[in-house]
Amino acid sequence: MRKILTLAAFGAALAGAPALAQEECGDLSLSNMNWQSAEVLAALDQFILNNGYGCNAEIVAGDTVPSITSLIERGRPEVVPEAWINLLPDLTEQARADGKIVYGANALSDGGQQGWFIPKYIADAHPEILTIPELLKHPDLFPDPENPDKGAIYNGQEGWGGTIVTTQMFKAYGAADMGWNLLDTGSAAGLDGAIARAYENQQPIVAFYWEPTALLGKYEMARLQHGVPLDDAEWERCSSKADCPDPKPNDWKSDVVYTLIASDFAERAPQGVMDYLNTRSWSNDTVNRLIAWMTDNQATGEDGAREFLRTQPELWEAWVTPEAAEKIRAAL
Repeated sequence: MRKILTLAAFGAALAGAPALAQEECGDLSLSNMNWQSAEVLAALDQFILNNGYGCNAEIVAGDTVPSITSLIERGRPEVVPEAWINLLPDLTEQARADGKIVYGANALSDGGQQGWFIPKYIADAHPEILTIPELLKHPDLFPDPENPDKGAIYNGQEGWGGTIVTTQMFKAYGAADMGWNLLDTGSAAGLDGAIARAYENQQPIVAFYWEPTALLGKYEMARLQHGVPLDDAEWERCSSKADCPDPKPNDWKSDVVYTLIASDFAERAPQGVMDYLNTRSWSNDTVNRLIAWMTDNQATGEDGAREFLRTQPELWEAWVTPEAAEKIRAAL
């Protein structure tokens, strides 16, 4: 059974620990965030490193900002498996330049994705609707339940970054003038419920959402393209700012999600361990389906890691050495 420690307690416990020999993996800590994709990735790394490479990896409870900050300032936890570095871009880049951390693999090979989604059955029935500009020509296909003469786009919870961007995109593309309403779903549960009801009744819906998530693992959705390239300057100026009065059409900036590693651990870790941390990467589609399974089965991250290892050897065996793969299979 994995051990869940606090970052403070773990740091205190290791304060006087002697340096490990260069050829040993030894003790290390893996940060587990408070969402499913990070939970299952930390559990997966723990299982593979401990059983495949003889490490003594323990999981510490954390969150994006405190875990990354602790890694940079104290070298603990040694590994942040799923670090959404867009939240701290200047801090992480400076830490890498200063030699405090190294970047491992892209934890999510296609990055964290946000945007406007429609059900796949609607996308299949209307293959012309690939972009937001094309969608907006068809408000009649996505009627507002309270005002059927208008189309409806379902937004997220107030205060979310994605809710702000959706509001700005709605303005930028002139959606109101094209016969659309932007609906406030009030909460995460309200947004999830609207998508689930539409999908289970095979009805049309356009909604802001993101991945990886269990909901998109359960309900197959298609993310609309924006019809324009990403303009980083415009994103920073206006697309992501609630008080900007004149947003312009723009692509949605993907979140970069790396595995971050303390430099001192990277220097002493066996080559096989570093090869794994520099290679291990999975897609949103893979994670969506896995965490949907976790949700349906009320499973923990450890359960999800074992399920992935049992059912998708063609993916994880490419990340490890043949010797490690044999040990991992024996441990399942």
